[in-house]
Amino acid sequence: MHVTAEQRLDGGVLERAFTLGEIPGILWTPASASAPVPLVLLGHPPLGLRRMYPRLVDRARRAAADGFAAATIELPGSGDRPRWAAAEQARADLRRAVAAGGPVEDDVVDALVLPLVEKSVPEWQAALDALLSLPEIGGPVGYSGGVISIGVRLAVVEPRIAAAVLFAGSLVPAALFEEARRVTVPLHVLLQWDDEGNDRQAALDLFDAFGSEEKTLHATMGGHTGVPRFAGDAAARFLARHLT
Repeated sequence: MHVTAEQRLDGGVLERAFTLGEIPGILWTPASASAPVPLVLLGHPPLGLRRMYPRLVDRARRAAADGFAAATIELPGSGDRPRWAAAEQARADLRRAVAAGGPVEDDVVDALVLPLVEKSVPEWQAALDALLSLPEIGGPVGYSGGVISIGVRLAVVEPRIAAAVLFAGSLVPAALFEEARRVTVPLHVLLQWDDEGNDRQAALDLFDAFGSEEKTLHATMGGHTGVPRFAGDAAARFLARHLT
């Protein structure tokens, strides 16, 4: 892990850009920590860290206010990382399917999501190895947001994750429904009821499939980008309860 830049944000939050091999990332740590702090991994859609930065830094500031570090990494094929031809083709196929007005076929969903999960989850685990080696970070670890299929896979295979906040807003392959039954960590799932890019019934079916004894569905009215602040606050309180 190589730190490439750092700056102090308002409130004394330390922001450090880093690279892990070819993977760019950002780490935020609270200024007032006197002992190793828990960590929240901030997931995001594959739109690039530069584009997602305003939303990510807002979530990181909230994590720091709760006494947690927060970190994120660039997803494969997005941002400044090398182009990924197969992913771009899969996104084009999805756009055509949506424009046609019919249901999105399973093979389109699988081609778009499964390779992203297979590539990105080991990278998140490598980032977690590097972050937990820092003296100022001690765990436990939470995962928040991003592509829900990545969150499902991480919750299954990564024992260091103690709780997860998942955003119901992306297509989920059938294979991930089976993995969801193996998820046991506490979950808080955010659902925008009128999300134009999300199959509401599929999101409800996925929530039902999760094997966690503690799972909460927080549904609010509105579209994909209209998550109200109170819903985000509830998700932050959930993580604070499970990471302290």
